[in-house]
Amino acid sequence: MIKIGLIVPHLNKASEFCILAGLWFNVLMEVKNAEFVKGIIGTDPILGDPRPQVAFVGRSNVGKSSVINSLVLRKSLVKSSSMPGKTREINFFVINGDRFFVDLPGYGFARMGAKGAEKIRKLILWYIGSGEAKPKLVVLIVDAGVSPMPQDKEMADILRAEGRPFVVLANKVDRLNQTERSHNLKAIEAALGAEVIPYSARTKSGRENLLEIIEESCR
Repeated sequence: MIKIGLIVPHLNKASEFCILAGLWFNVLMEVKNAEFVKGIIGTDPILGDPRPQVAFVGRSNVGKSSVINSLVLRKSLVKSSSMPGKTREINFFVINGDRFFVDLPGYGFARMGAKGAEKIRKLILWYIGSGEAKPKLVVLIVDAGVSPMPQDKEMADILRAEGRPFVVLANKVDRLNQTERSHNLKAIEAALGAEVIPYSARTKSGRENLLEIIEESCR
């Protein structure tokens, strides 16, 4: 257990403050519990819950489930299907009892068929634009190793048009070398017109950065 009042010897006051501030941050951002609440496909009483919502959206196969699991340090809070595009609901998870992580269905899976894909698209657009849900932040997840698809650009444009605060998270950066990483992140930033957060659900690189952004958005 970290004691906030800890004083580190042989450091000046400024250095002590920086270290203690970092320790305070780590305690503040601890995810103590995370539980699945329910899945919805439209209007539902949970949307009137005053607790802040942080939504996660992205194409099928970008590792959205793995990102959420890495944030809460649970291997299987969010179940990832062996068949991409299988999730057809908006799933709510309560985090620390005081906020929701909202897992939106993955979009853009070709085998889903045109009807299925359009149904998922409308469900996502309903959540983002109907006014019933009021997410404090939307995390748009892309694959760092793949160029953004038209659906990703459309999603970024929709979020901007609806005035939804969002961040772009480039997952799977651990699979890239330094040159590929730099090149791909710049390409994603240019394509989506937003700053990109490099992330790895496998190594948890970028986790603290994203948690800090989430915490700020929920205040």
